[in-house]
Amino acid sequence: MTPAPAEFGVLGPIRFLRDGVEERVGGPRERAVLARLVFDANRVVSVDRLIEAVWHGDPPASARGQIAICMSRLRRALGEAGRVIDTASPGYVARLDEDAVDWLRFNGLVGRARPRAASGDVAGAAALLREALGLWRGVPFEDLPGLRAEAVSLQSARLDAVEACAELELRLGLHHRVGKELAAVVAEHPLRERARAQLMLAQYRSGRRADALRTYQDARRVLVEQIGLEPGPELRELHEQVLRDAPALLAPVRGEVQAVAPSQLPRQVLPFAGRSAELAELDAALAAGPDAPGVAVLSGPGEVGKTALALRWAHHRQDRFPDGQLHADLVDDFGRPVPQTVLLDRFLRALGVTAASIPDDPGEKVALYRSTLSHKRVLVVLDGAVDHAQVRPLLPGGAHTRVIVTSRHPMDELVARHGAHRAFLEPLTAEESWQLLTMLLGHDWVAEERGEANRIVGSADGFPLSLRRAAAGVRAAPHRQARRRLTGVPA
Repeated sequence: MTPAPAEFGVLGPIRFLRDGVEERVGGPRERAVLARLVFDANRVVSVDRLIEAVWHGDPPASARGQIAICMSRLRRALGEAGRVIDTASPGYVARLDEDAVDWLRFNGLVGRARPRAASGDVAGAAALLREALGLWRGVPFEDLPGLRAEAVSLQSARLDAVEACAELELRLGLHHRVGKELAAVVAEHPLRERARAQLMLAQYRSGRRADALRTYQDARRVLVEQIGLEPGPELRELHEQVLRDAPALLAPVRGEVQAVAPSQLPRQVLPFAGRSAELAELDAALAAGPDAPGVAVLSGPGEVGKTALALRWAHHRQDRFPDGQLHADLVDDFGRPVPQTVLLDRFLRALGVTAASIPDDPGEKVALYRSTLSHKRVLVVLDGAVDHAQVRPLLPGGAHTRVIVTSRHPMDELVARHGAHRAFLEPLTAEESWQLLTMLLGHDWVAEERGEANRIVGSADGFPLSLRRAAAGVRAAPHRQARRRLTGVPA
């Protein structure tokens, strides 16, 4: 068997490494002989097959003698590792360990993946196949025309592994991960119907139904034009399922997404007064059933109480959303809009999607977000929206999800494009302002300090945050006075 420091690779251009450093091995004839021997490692390769590898059907009369010369040169070029090549009738054999040849390692990993998958360890089997596919470096034997059949055999083994891995990862709910890889396979090998079917399923589960249907139409056109056949039964059945949105196509629940339902609502602002009409509007707009808008926009000037109203309704209706509540401030502490991709990452992690499973592509993030929420009863509260473009990617597509958006802007596009219900929030009425001030400072204080109470209500002009600030100042006043008396320092 080969010494450990020597490695051979055929999953790409033929190569030989000594102590991790790649070394050139002779000319085209020597490389062809080495490639043939490594491809058939631990099996006897006849001289006739080596002749075919070198001269590709047009050998000279001296071919057998030249093969012996090639073998002698090859052994010298390999040095100590050349001892792995033995003479064995009717030719030669390369005796190599699995660790010394990428092709042997590939086959070993694929072979170990099959029983893992059969035993139910889908994730473990997929990991082995991913490791196997990671051994590929490029197109094998591209510069060796005498080994075209072997190159086809290697590529076929790789494609089989890609499809086997894709099947397992689709079972794991990793459709967004396999889509790009399958698209490349289909583009290069348009007649592989299994890969085509897997790509359709990955596209459908990623929220790209139209792309899935287009993939089928492309398959049908190619098959009819190139071999005169209609798509096979698997593709035709999948096409029918996509057309009718069959429940069987839905992504399975992944074991790694068994997270507790997110509960991201901030504490509601208490005490709370008034807004009975607005709360009733939210009840109607966010009611269960297909005819409800499902998205409510609370518009109004700053500090009028939009966030407090949204949180009041959300906390009092949590029982309607057993799968959780998501919340995001759409501007940061410096008033800058938070990027959509950041918000999507946060929501996906809160929904149980691991960081490694979140795609980099913004469009795929949106598709995964919507797919994850498609059958959940979740409330999404988007606070402080800047414009329609910021909100649009964060809108779930499921029939059971509900969304509250707060914004200082009217959000006309959200109303026009998505049928959102909009409520323009006005300042509190005088009665509601008195009610809130009484809740904040108590009946006794309001009765005893009627003049000051009148001044506070008048200056607040119906803005609840102004009332709360004034009440906080009243409550802090005795402590500030006591501090001045004790220290002589202004509070």
